Amino acid sequence: MSGITDLDELLRSMHPKLIDAEFVFCTVPGGISEYLELEPVATFIESEGLTLVVKKAAAKAAGLEYEGSFSQITLTVHSSLEAVGLTAAVANKLASKGISANVIAAYYHDHVFVQTDKAKAAMQALQEFGV
Repeated sequence: MSGITDLDELLRSMHPKLIDAEFVFCTVPGGISEYLELEPVATFIESEGLTLVVKKAAAKAAGLEYEGSFSQITLTVHSSLEAVGLTAAVANKLASKGISANVIAAYYHDHVFVQTDKAKAAMQALQEFGV
């Protein structure tokens, strides 16, 4: 099934879902195989090191350093990886409310990580698209 590319349709049919967990972003040395037991929801290799997005409890248990705590909001619409404007629309909506948006695109959905203390406000802002 192909993802949706039309921005208006994406925004209209999007139903954001708040995931019930706190996440953190960590940077670590070494390879992903060394951190699989932490069950990262996302990873990215940068020249400075490996970035992990993991549950806060897992990072604490492993003694990993992190800054800030984030909540994950999944945009439950099958967006195409070739769709134009979804990330910008979401980031602009959240920015207008003073909320940072750390967006990760996966195959089926986009996932937005927002400051944990602003998660409810972020959900309200994103639900405005469906109105």
